[in-house]
Amino acid sequence: MNAEPHVVIDHSPHRDGAVARGATAEFLLQHCPWADLDAVLLVVSELVANAVRHTTGWWRLHLTAGQDTLVVEMDDSSPVPPVPREPDFAGGGGFGWHMVLKLAEQVEVCPLPDGKRVQATWLRQAH
Repeated sequence: MNAEPHVVIDHSPHRDGAVARGATAEFLLQHCPWADLDAVLLVVSELVANAVRHTTGWWRLHLTAGQDTLVVEMDDSSPVPPVPREPDFAGGGGFGWHMVLKLAEQVEVCPLPDGKRVQATWLRQAH
């Protein structure tokens, strides 16, 4: 049985998502060339930004490629699930979670013993 390609990007407490975006782009090019790179990178950027902004502890990004699936998981130290906020066009944010929900095909939030997991999934489209 072949294991699915998987990478863990554990760059907390880094406050910048550049390392996570770079590693995600490399992973997708190698294992999921069918995935919408821009959409996945936007989701990763938002998940990292939210983990940095709303947690005081660690965060860990997991990427797993199946034959027809891509799963992005962000684990972090906060047990508080993300909630949609009214977007603030004056610079107060509120856009990120809406983008995550729109860009990923499926989004789940699951509690962990020491925080939570946000899981975003994409499915390969049949041509």
